[in-house]
Amino acid sequence: MQLSTRQYNLLERAISDGRRIVVYRRGSEFVVRPESLGLRAGREAIETIQPATGDRMTIYLDDLEGFEVVDA
Repeated sequence: MQLSTRQYNLLERAISDGRRIVVYRRGSEFVVRPESLGLRAGREAIETIQPATGDRMTIYLDDLEGFEVVDA
């Protein structure tokens, strides 16, 4: 998935505000709290935490089918 400027802004705002996002990837849905956006192994990635368990997850943008910011 290639993010638009608007989607990058939404994602960066969610990171700075500590808001959760719903990520759609490979037919699955994950609710996570994004911590940072950057490059990992030459690919853009979101470093996240799963709020219920505290598990960390790296989600690569090119694996995404979509995402939504969850309203607080």
